Amino acid sequence: MPDITQSPWQTAALLIARLIFAAVFLMAVTFKFMGMGDTASFIAAAGFPFPLFLAWCAAILEVALVLCFLSGAFFTQAALVAAAYVLFLGFSFHGPGHWAGNQAEFGFFVDHFSFMAGLLFAAVHGPGRVLALNLGWPGRA
Repeated sequence: MPDITQSPWQTAALLIARLIFAAVFLMAVTFKFMGMGDTASFIAAAGFPFPLFLAWCAAILEVALVLCFLSGAFFTQAALVAAAYVLFLGFSFHGPGHWAGNQAEFGFFVDHFSFMAGLLFAAVHGPGRVLALNLGWPGRA
């Protein structure tokens, strides 16, 4: 892999993007920990079994994503998992079945795709070279 230099603005942009990704998932997991029962009720209302178990699984996943985005460790994998998770959440909780009852749900649904696009872009480009552990795919520096 060639040694590619990174300009200061690119370094700053990557760090800011990583902080934004981490902040979004940190806010989500904070709300879960503040009201795990409420999260479980929301999951149950969407028709999923074992809602409390799934709420805890989601919280653990979100903590792992925060750590990966902040540290840069396993960044590409984390961004891909996060993109799949965001797509799942969009369809499960804001998909077409919810639009008739509340038109704002369509906006929430579309927002998930914007976030997913950013995550996929991040997965391709990686965490950058500054403040990143760069653990991940074998052979990738």
